[in-house]
Amino acid sequence: MSIYLDHAATTPMIEDAIAAMSAQMVALGNPSSLHTPGRASRKVIEQSRESLAAEIGCAPSEIIFTASGTEANNTALKGLYWKGRSVGRNVVVISAIEHHAILDPAQWLVNHEGAEVILIGTTNEGVLNISQLAELISRRADEIAVISVMHSNNETGVVQPIAEVVAIGNAHSIPVHCDGVQSFKKVPLSFSDLQLTALSLSAHKIGGPLGIGILVLKRGLEIPALLHGGGQEREIRSGTLNAPAIVGFAASARADYPSDQVNQLRDELAAGIVRVIPDAYINGSGERLPGIVNATFPGTESDTLLLLFDGQGIAASTGSACSAGVQRPSHVLLAMGHNDKSARSSLRFSLGATTTRDEINELLTALPSVIERARAANLR
Repeated sequence: MSIYLDHAATTPMIEDAIAAMSAQMVALGNPSSLHTPGRASRKVIEQSRESLAAEIGCAPSEIIFTASGTEANNTALKGLYWKGRSVGRNVVVISAIEHHAILDPAQWLVNHEGAEVILIGTTNEGVLNISQLAELISRRADEIAVISVMHSNNETGVVQPIAEVVAIGNAHSIPVHCDGVQSFKKVPLSFSDLQLTALSLSAHKIGGPLGIGILVLKRGLEIPALLHGGGQEREIRSGTLNAPAIVGFAASARADYPSDQVNQLRDELAAGIVRVIPDAYINGSGERLPGIVNATFPGTESDTLLLLFDGQGIAASTGSACSAGVQRPSHVLLAMGHNDKSARSSLRFSLGATTTRDEINELLTALPSVIERARAANLR
């Protein structure tokens, strides 16, 4: 039996997205061309843009199509930094639990553009320390070019207090960018309601195709571009638009996500883990995404657990970054107060619309023997 519990990494494409994308793949026409086929391609893109805007809570003109959520994050963070630096603002503020698609470009800005990056910590439950952010801004507001905080964490599923972050930023005219890749369609997320400056999204987390993302950028705001060459997408993201992927994204965004169903399965899995492994514990609390359970299993190594589960036909994730084959503890769990050992004893199980109760029960049945074998291997 094959059980896929890594939906936070990528999700299976839904039928509507496959059908929409397949139909567009056989349509001829560059959307930047003025002839009839080109205009036809442009028409479906603009219809998709309008459809997506309705789901996101933004104006169609605020949507900039990118090749990924990572590109959207890079474009927003670097562009807003460069815009701020032009008026003497040199500081980038991000949370300590950001995805590497924010952490790494922030470090690039330090290494190559002279930025100062300040990390805001979290509570032990994985929630951004708002008091620390407010105190920092009270002292250095005039120096800050951009604040970037994710809407929900990809490892723990903990939803962050973005409305409070934006309120603090707006009070000091500091633009706020939000990585909303994990949250979109799973929990309420509206660009206009949150009054964000910029928001990053990705299709393949919601049953859409790989290779297409969105940067929502407040209307009237201009930022320096990363890509130049054709002037597409408000001259911020040049390049021929990927019409098949765009219509696939729009189709997946129109689909309903079964939040209540996934929430229930998530809670059953979390309760089952601590029932069958009494010394295990769940990381993160409070408002969380429907599908993510991050659990620590003392006395194990996460890579060993991952391979043992894979051998049982169960796909999960360590949630840690590896470089040159050397495991590193999760920076998210370290920020929440874990030590290296406990951070390297944790796994993320992420559920989706296709996850079933039978699959959860199968995982819980396999769990005791997997943990026993992992602990034995750790003693060698």
